Amino acid sequence: MTHPIDDTAWLRDAFVGVQDDLALKIRRASQSISHSGTQGSVNEDNWIEVFRAYLPDRYKVETGFVIDSAGGSSEQIDIIIFDRHFTPTLLDQQRHRYVPAEAVYAVFESKPHFDKSYFGYAGQKAASVRKLLRTSVPIAHAGGVFPSKPPFPIVAGLVAPRSSWADGLGPTFEKNLPDTVDEHLDCGCALEDGAFDTFNGSLSVYPSDGALILFLFRLLSKLQSLGSVPAIDWAAYAAVLSNGRYKGENDIDG
Repeated sequence: MTHPIDDTAWLRDAFVGVQDDLALKIRRASQSISHSGTQGSVNEDNWIEVFRAYLPDRYKVETGFVIDSAGGSSEQIDIIIFDRHFTPTLLDQQRHRYVPAEAVYAVFESKPHFDKSYFGYAGQKAASVRKLLRTSVPIAHAGGVFPSKPPFPIVAGLVAPRSSWADGLGPTFEKNLPDTVDEHLDCGCALEDGAFDTFNGSLSVYPSDGALILFLFRLLSKLQSLGSVPAIDWAAYAAVLSNGRYKGENDIDG
């Protein structure tokens, strides 16, 4: 009896190869760079490179800060995935980019491993973004006006080479995930141990074989489900330059 040929095997092997390459780059950085800050920046850059390679051009990927029209600012975020088509970054200075909160789809921290402290750290970074004010205004079109789009929940996660727990992404990992609304982590990838997400409403954990690409494709599917970002109220940002005299969108022509 003959068995059908698995035509997808080469595809899985190719994606696993990408994961192995990333793991090797991170391993080399840890072996050759002694300064922890520099090592962290190199690993951050490696993850950003992977996100850029697998996310469509509509999604911009940078490190930086998230700001709002009320003067609020997040902590520095390792990886910000945001809209570049409708909303430019602001006040950019070399590696320090300032992204309007309305433009943000997702934020990630890049760390050496998964553990309780890094989960808490990533959750706090996520909260510093999710607490910012996000505006949304109606959009005029040929047939009338589209109503304001409610801002969607910002995705947050953690990426790392491995998990520090003996059971990998087992019960200990699950017990240490942040569980508050603002600090909740929606997804993550530990290259040597697997990936996880809560995109279906409950925690799903995936094995290490092909975990990176599965993580990226699951993330891409989630980003697609969010649609476009809300239309930013630029008049609210303009008010910062006019000593807060802005009173509402209808006053901009007055």
